[in-house]
Amino acid sequence: MTTMELKGHDDKLWDWPLQGQDGVVRVHEDDKHFEVGLDATYFTAKDISVKVINDLIQINLEHEIRNDKFGSVTRAISRCYHLPKGVDPKTIKSNLSNNVLFITGQKK
Repeated sequence: MTTMELKGHDDKLWDWPLQGQDGVVRVHEDDKHFEVGLDATYFTAKDISVKVINDLIQINLEHEIRNDKFGSVTRAISRCYHLPKGVDPKTIKSNLSNNVLFITGQKK
């Protein structure tokens, strides 16, 4: 896996391709925890993988080829983000609810 640093990268803003018109998601955090909600339309829980590697969070979404009357469709998204400062990587949890992938963590 290769990670690439984004110019102007900000731990409070994540670039997410399914997220509306601007593709930017705001990370909500305070001194005790953080949370981010990512649009996961088109994916089910079994299509999603969230892993923590040191201070990075790796998110993969991929579904199998689906056929419809127009042809075949497949989607795949893979992103890595730095965890906000002070977040304990061992506390990261993810949950899919109403097509939104919520990722939360507690701060040390």
